[in-house]
Amino acid sequence: MKGGDIMLIDRRREIDDIFRPLLDMQRTMDRLFHEIFRDYAREEPMFSSEFYPAVDIYETKDAINIDVELPGMDKKDVKVKIENNVLTISGEKKSEREEKGRNYRVVERSFGKFERSFIIPDTVDTKNVKA
Repeated sequence: MKGGDIMLIDRRREIDDIFRPLLDMQRTMDRLFHEIFRDYAREEPMFSSEFYPAVDIYETKDAINIDVELPGMDKKDVKVKIENNVLTISGEKKSEREEKGRNYRVVERSFGKFERSFIIPDTVDTKNVKA
């Protein structure tokens, strides 16, 4: 190792490289099924290297709350819609990296378009949903 070099031992990267063709195929299949069954299927892919924001869903006495982790995003870049008792949150997280003069060794942050959908109970008054 040269002086000043940082070496990251990351077994996940090795596993990702091994399974990359399968993950690519899964993404293609997910995209096809999403297009075919857009109005019926609401399951998210199990593995994905695309941006997939984490959520916390909890209930209080007066409401069901969904907190979505969207660091670095403005509210104006996020769309929220309810259709047929399905709440859909979508948007795009743009890369903040400056490429000029940098030789990245590790890139773990995810960027790109995302969409999360949740079936909400019939008892929820969809006219009073707040974002």
